[in-house]
Amino acid sequence: MGRDFSHIARRCERAVVTAYRELRDVGTTDMAAFQACTTLYRVHHPEASIAEARRLVAEWVDHHVTRQSTAPAPGCECGDD
Repeated sequence: MGRDFSHIARRCERAVVTAYRELRDVGTTDMAAFQACTTLYRVHHPEASIAEARRLVAEWVDHHVTRQSTAPAPGCECGDD
């Protein structure tokens, strides 16, 4: 833990990436962490469909966790920075 995610502008995106990493760090399976983060996204954006939430969570996990990119990620239009 102790990672700096300040480069992630959207709070919902930061929350999802942080939750995913922390869940995986304590041994949660990939699919369980993904499902929890999809739910978390929908807490931030209850108007989002489950398909939209899954797509964004998958993109963010791939972008920030798998690729370890610090560049801006594609995402929602909430602009809640």
